[in-house]
Amino acid sequence: MIAPAPHIPVLLDEVIEALAPQPGDVMIDATFGAGGYTRALLDAGVTVHAFDRDPDAIAAGEEWPETKGDAPRLVLHPRRFSEMVAGMAEVGIAQVDGITMDIGVSSMQLDQAERGFAFSTNGPLDMTMSKAGPTAADFVNEAAEEDIANVLYRYGEERQSRRVARAIVAARPLTTTGELADVVRKALRYKSGVGKDPATRSFQAIRIHVNGELDELEAGLNAAETLLREGGRLAVVSFHSLEDRIVKTFLRDAANMNPRGSRHLPEARIAPSPRFGQLSKAIRPSAAELARNPRSRSSTLRSATRTAEPAREDAA
Repeated sequence: MIAPAPHIPVLLDEVIEALAPQPGDVMIDATFGAGGYTRALLDAGVTVHAFDRDPDAIAAGEEWPETKGDAPRLVLHPRRFSEMVAGMAEVGIAQVDGITMDIGVSSMQLDQAERGFAFSTNGPLDMTMSKAGPTAADFVNEAAEEDIANVLYRYGEERQSRRVARAIVAARPLTTTGELADVVRKALRYKSGVGKDPATRSFQAIRIHVNGELDELEAGLNAAETLLREGGRLAVVSFHSLEDRIVKTFLRDAANMNPRGSRHLPEARIAPSPRFGQLSKAIRPSAAELARNPRSRSSTLRSATRTAEPAREDAA
């Protein structure tokens, strides 16, 4: 019997309600992680194709009994979720009944000091989700000061990005999360225990940059448009405004809900038929969930249903 997932999946009940799984459905968990959503879907009788670029997550999933046998109900794909279309084509599946995506870093990654995602415990300055490729240390030690400032401003919404970037360059080489966090705090004259630690913004920005997370999200949403059948359901959980803005804009565009001119500037062409419908409002965790899982506090769920309109040619 499989052991319970070591971390609490965020907005689990709401995600499952949005996906409305039925026995025999085929669905994708685009961000497998500790498998919280996958476990609930399997329990509902669904066959799950789970994607994750983190080799640790895939290795843990391979121990699940549902991966065994001639007709496994859990199929693991050790690859980015932006590659869902290619991954599903390799197993002969063109369309699925539902897709869930839980964007950003996982609790498992945050809790492992050696992965370098968090500054609550000191560890090597890594931050790579796939445990491969250029690390956060490579970026802060080799990038130009202007490039570092731009990343901090764009992905961390750090208003004093130039000051922080200047301090990072002056402190090179940086090798640990603790060193980087201290540099950021000193640059911003942070007093311990007073307000939110400003290192949070810089760590978010560098992590997003190192892993190409926002580009990955946009590509993953396009892949979902291609893979979902008519009536198929998409549920996306994001954790900060940059991610949520991308999801919201994508769904509103796909549903023809974004403004397209006015009576003074009429649209010159007829809008295409919507590719998604039944868009949910932004759903956030309840007080009860916040009490049992404080990490859910910044999460937002958006969901929608695929229409019969063909996917755009450039969606995949």
